[in-house]
Amino acid sequence: MPSTITAEKAALRKFVRSIPFTAVEKAESDRLLFQRFLALPQLADCRSLLLYYGVGSEPDTAQLLEPLSLLGKALALPHCLPEGGMEARRYCGPDRLSPGSFGIPEPHMDCPVVRREDLSLILVPGLCFDEHGFRLGHGGGYYDRYLAGFDHLTVALCRDRLLFPSLPVETHDCPVHIILTESRCLSHF
Repeated sequence: MPSTITAEKAALRKFVRSIPFTAVEKAESDRLLFQRFLALPQLADCRSLLLYYGVGSEPDTAQLLEPLSLLGKALALPHCLPEGGMEARRYCGPDRLSPGSFGIPEPHMDCPVVRREDLSLILVPGLCFDEHGFRLGHGGGYYDRYLAGFDHLTVALCRDRLLFPSLPVETHDCPVHIILTESRCLSHF
């Protein structure tokens, strides 16, 4: 029988996925989120970043690949491994991406692996976040396992409507350092 927190998370995932966003709302939200992210003072010192390829109601983070490349940042995207593992692989251009196990574009296997300790910043995805830096992901646990022990900067982009006062949290959940919304910057250092 699932735990109470597991059941709460499942119900919240269903609720969050039902929140409608028009294409215009999503595009304007993305514009503001990306503007805030690119202006983040901590970004200047980051050399190597792990981004994610946004899907569903998540920000369309593929729009960040070119501006960050022009800033001279080394970029990586996640590659899901069997049995719940994840690794970062160098982003080698849009022609070197293909749908991964969840249909999300991932770098080809010939793109070099980037060691987790070589990453300066991880942009962490989520269906929603809370004001304490915790996230509700899609439920696979890939990022919680990958972030465990990561001691550099973690940042999340969260639409204002998807920022909650608190979320159900388990011991393995890893909060992010900075949450950027269209209107706020919450820091959890």
